[in-house]
Amino acid sequence: MDLTGVDLCDLELFVGGFPDEVFIQLRGEAPVWWQEPTGHTPDGVGFWVLSGHADIMATASDAECFSSERSPGSEGGGTIIQDLPYGFAPGVLLNMMDDPRHQRIRRVVTPTVAPRALARMEPELRERARRIVDAVVDQGSCDFLSDVAVELPLQAVAALMGVPDADRHDLMAWSNTTLDYEGRDLGESNEAVTQAAASMAAYGAGLIEERRRCPGEDIISVVARAEVDDDEARPHSLTDLELLMFFNLLVVAGSETTRNSIALGMVALIDHPDQLEMLRHDRTLMPTAVEEILRWTSATLYNRRTATRRTEIRGHVIEEGDKVTLWWPSANRDESVFDAPFTFDIRRAPNPHMTFGHRAHFCMGANMARMEIRVILDELLDRLEDFALTGPVERVRTNKHAGVSHVPMSFRPRSGR
Repeated sequence: MDLTGVDLCDLELFVGGFPDEVFIQLRGEAPVWWQEPTGHTPDGVGFWVLSGHADIMATASDAECFSSERSPGSEGGGTIIQDLPYGFAPGVLLNMMDDPRHQRIRRVVTPTVAPRALARMEPELRERARRIVDAVVDQGSCDFLSDVAVELPLQAVAALMGVPDADRHDLMAWSNTTLDYEGRDLGESNEAVTQAAASMAAYGAGLIEERRRCPGEDIISVVARAEVDDDEARPHSLTDLELLMFFNLLVVAGSETTRNSIALGMVALIDHPDQLEMLRHDRTLMPTAVEEILRWTSATLYNRRTATRRTEIRGHVIEEGDKVTLWWPSANRDESVFDAPFTFDIRRAPNPHMTFGHRAHFCMGANMARMEIRVILDELLDRLEDFALTGPVERVRTNKHAGVSHVPMSFRPRSGR
């Protein structure tokens, strides 16, 4: 393959899933590679592509040199390839924010997803998982994505935010529309995206205002009444925009990524029936199985950083202001780190995948996602068997998430249950 013809902003490259063949070549021949701008590139600006586990880990660990906000003095930045205006998402949205403010806000939120809080949530999640399977158990088939995989993460994040169950599908529909690039390229919008973003913003603003008036124990109430120190150690409430961006982040990160891991994890188990039966009969393998599902599915495909000063990676000069992209599925397939990386092995240990990122921006919801995957798999394996795909897995047109839109599946109730 001639790398000069590779265009990581051409979404057609991703319609069949992550382009592993491209990244195998990049890891072997050009682990630090400059993507020249093409007709698909937002802003018309090229960017660096990191594909190896060690380089991605080192870059993600150096938040001082590689910013999630911007380079000094620049007007745009963020964690997607396209530059977003500073002060709108970069510097305001938690995952597009640098320390020390990033860490100050994380400290406010962390107790809501700490192990003790999650342990209190687990019985409710197991009951919700039971009802989700109840709804499909006698049908013999379903769209596993929309009928099962979507539901538990969506219900969980709605409960975490204090959103009524009746509203959760509106949130999902708005989120799906903003993330899907069907009919548009990177950097482009359309009327449907604009309307969905406006609807989600209006809902979020209303919820935040309600929680300010009548706070509860949900995570939106926590951040709405929180005070965070500024650089002069003066406490301030979060701004309206920070609160709204936090709401948007919860909706997307709390439902989108985990549902794709559940859906594609089930596809992996169907494709590897020996692994599925091994897990069914030995649930002590569940922790390593969950980690392998996370590695295998790699729900977030990349994050961007911006160089804050001139530096080098493997002898390549990275100039201040250069965009640097970290491709997590490639790190999770790095042959120098993982034995047989293209083998799905639920007993894999160690498993140093970076599906949740690394260091400062390690996903706060990682343990909640693990619990959701574990809980729904337990329920499915207890009650159903003879899983089979009845049609092709349909994927979302994007290079940012391992998104799927349909997973047609058949099954039958387990004998004796």
